[in-house]
Amino acid sequence: MKTDDYLEASHAVYKDEVNSLQSLIRGVGRSIVGKDVVVEKLIAGALAGGHVLMEDYPGLGKTLLVKTFARSVSADFKRVQFTPDILPSDILGTKIWNQETRQFQLYKGPIFTNILLADEINRAPPKTQSALLEAMEERQVTIDGETHKLPRPFFVLATQNPVEQEGTYPLPEAQMDRFLIRLSMGYPATDEEEAAILQRRAGWAKDDPTGDYKPVMDLQQFDALRQRVENGVIVSSDVMLYIGRVVRAVRAHHQVRVGPSPRGSLALFKLSKALALLRGRDFVVPDDVKTFAVDALAHRTLLKVEDLLAGGSPEKAVREAMATVPVPAAKPRRLS
Repeated sequence: MKTDDYLEASHAVYKDEVNSLQSLIRGVGRSIVGKDVVVEKLIAGALAGGHVLMEDYPGLGKTLLVKTFARSVSADFKRVQFTPDILPSDILGTKIWNQETRQFQLYKGPIFTNILLADEINRAPPKTQSALLEAMEERQVTIDGETHKLPRPFFVLATQNPVEQEGTYPLPEAQMDRFLIRLSMGYPATDEEEAAILQRRAGWAKDDPTGDYKPVMDLQQFDALRQRVENGVIVSSDVMLYIGRVVRAVRAHHQVRVGPSPRGSLALFKLSKALALLRGRDFVVPDDVKTFAVDALAHRTLLKVEDLLAGGSPEKAVREAMATVPVPAAKPRRLS
């Protein structure tokens, strides 16, 4: 079977899933102009079962994009505006004495949801930021010594402004590592996109139109797609080796002080599988890995101080490292 024939056969097998995902991409993109790639990557991150950090300047639609995604998959959704005075109990919840029952009663915080929008997460102090660590890694929280499981699926979709310093607390490396992927919206690329944003805004009856959007699918359908990514997409040994070589090349880059851990390799592995399904395939190709290398590894990479001062960046180091790794040839696999 030729590669093109295999691609057609694979697409036919996953036709329903591909159509559903394309509808989801269009649904999430209805409030955002010219950011189809960002929308696709956000959905891939959710399909891979990971948390997403949206890092960019104010006013570019980060919060709007996250809210539209939550609405599109019919997910239970809570938004927390992070501020310098917010406490861990404001997110996790607490136990309060009930006079009627003469017992302590658990009052669950907003973290008990499917999608938690942590808006401007770097405005919260480290103590509150750390309250998310257990939830992001183990999908559970501990309140007064008692462990409580979170709903499934559970995602943290966080936003932060990378340039503002006043009243902010940089996320520690351990928490950055909990995010599967870091994305950036970017400014409109053309005059036409800028005009299209104004035209679309003029047609809205209110600043936040997401409440009027109808879901594209329910949460069970989305969870089934997540299971398809987990169990139905194949990664060959050659591609696994390629992922490992890319990550090791980043660690060995001459400017890198601390490179991605094996959690970074796993993130790249999961994201590549999700992108394969989004593109209508049940197997991963090296281009899937390339698409997410910077997004999955740069925020896990620390440069030497002298290289940062000289204008270096983790993103550039990841690209340079990836360019040194030979790309394996894609091998078509006959469907059973």
